[in-house]
Amino acid sequence: MHTTLLKAALLEKMMDKKITALCFEQLKDESGSLPIVRSMSEIAGSAVMLIAGQYLSSANHGKGVLLGGISGIPPSKVIIIGAGIVGEYAARAAIALGASVKVFDNSVYRLKQLQNNIGHRLWTSVLEPKILAKQLKTCEVAVGALGSSTGRAPVVVTEEMVSNMRPGSVVIDVSIDSGGCFETSEITSHEQPIFMKYGVIHYCVPNIPSGFARTASHGISNVLMPLLLEAAEEGGIENLIWQKIYLRSGIYLFKGALTHFHLSQRFNLKYTDLNLLIASRR
Repeated sequence: MHTTLLKAALLEKMMDKKITALCFEQLKDESGSLPIVRSMSEIAGSAVMLIAGQYLSSANHGKGVLLGGISGIPPSKVIIIGAGIVGEYAARAAIALGASVKVFDNSVYRLKQLQNNIGHRLWTSVLEPKILAKQLKTCEVAVGALGSSTGRAPVVVTEEMVSNMRPGSVVIDVSIDSGGCFETSEITSHEQPIFMKYGVIHYCVPNIPSGFARTASHGISNVLMPLLLEAAEEGGIENLIWQKIYLRSGIYLFKGALTHFHLSQRFNLKYTDLNLLIASRR
């Protein structure tokens, strides 16, 4: 379950039924990483460049340019805001297509890690508003890929910055799942994926991986199937989380008790520490 989509009535009903519930986006593995989030981020990052290439065409009211350019014609300029998994895979796809890539992030560590993972130097910068505004003025594609640990992605691209972008350029706000990092972003759908503002095409579809459902389903199954088989062998998920502490981060309801602090704050419901509940069973 996506915890961001939960409603209070549904949560209370699950609590009444004494359900133990797990959320995909907070499920950790032995290394402490989030395997399902990573898989979905890889899909989203790879997909944004395919989407950008589509909307740059004249048929979609774009600038009518090829993302990678050809011999004698310079490539399109792609700005990626955020150097996490989405940003890394967007950069990989853009480079593979021949685009010119520039990456912004406030974490120098993440920028270094992105360069190391890709295997060569890229143009990178911290999120300095004047530099960002200057680069946005001349880019063909701008991708918002900033995550957030607090629930709301920071808005780093102002309406004024967007208004100064070239007509026919494309904004893809992957951060729309957590509110968006462009001030002009509004949620769209797979049925009506874009809108125009200041002559700029905005693609703000939440949950981009759902458009590539078979790949996404395989990615989720690769993580969940071993977990379910192991739970069956251990006598259920409750026995499994007793032994494997790293799985506890994904549990937000345990036998009807709410064990997710941010959900308890959001819906004003009683919070119970999961570790105390598990310790009390023995």
